[in-house]
Amino acid sequence: MAKQVIPTKGNLIATKKSLDLARVGYDLLDKKRNVLIKEMMSLLDDVKMIRDEITVSYDRAYKALEEANISNGLIKTMVMNVPIDDGLSIKYRSVMGVELPKVSYTKNDVGIAYDFEAANSYIDYTYIYFIRAKELTVKLVEVENAVYRLANEIRKTQKRANALMNISIPQLSANVKMITEALEEKEREEFSRQKVIKANKQRQAQKELL
Repeated sequence: MAKQVIPTKGNLIATKKSLDLARVGYDLLDKKRNVLIKEMMSLLDDVKMIRDEITVSYDRAYKALEEANISNGLIKTMVMNVPIDDGLSIKYRSVMGVELPKVSYTKNDVGIAYDFEAANSYIDYTYIYFIRAKELTVKLVEVENAVYRLANEIRKTQKRANALMNISIPQLSANVKMITEALEEKEREEFSRQKVIKANKQRQAQKELL
């Protein structure tokens, strides 16, 4: 049901202005939503590809770790000797006001952190596979976080656009129609009143002439 307003020319001008702004706002939100959807769709293909690749990579890494433990005994001491990797840095890029993370990973040349004499090829493969899994994890975190942020903003944008299209714009349009019709009715009544006054004046003038 349209919100009732006093049918004046001032309110008609203000309501038309609000209606124009609502339509412009809807167009902008619609464009924003389309841009965000396009950006998200481009990332979804990357997510699927990275997930498939990371599954294989972790399977290989844990299988190699299992074989390393079997062939060389528990390798906890060797693992503890591997230095902490602090090569991650995060920057952000803006897409239609949505801050998307850009994770940069700088590979540190830490070399081999365990004793060759105490290790074997299984340990070497484990080390290599986990490094690859780590690189893929960094990339997956970046892309999945971006997809989540885009999806969340798309939902908000869609909600605002729907509110404008289904509530605000119809309500304002109804108010413009109501005010316009009321003003036109007043103009017709005023025109009829003026005609009656004019006719009465003419009859009065004719009587005075007789």
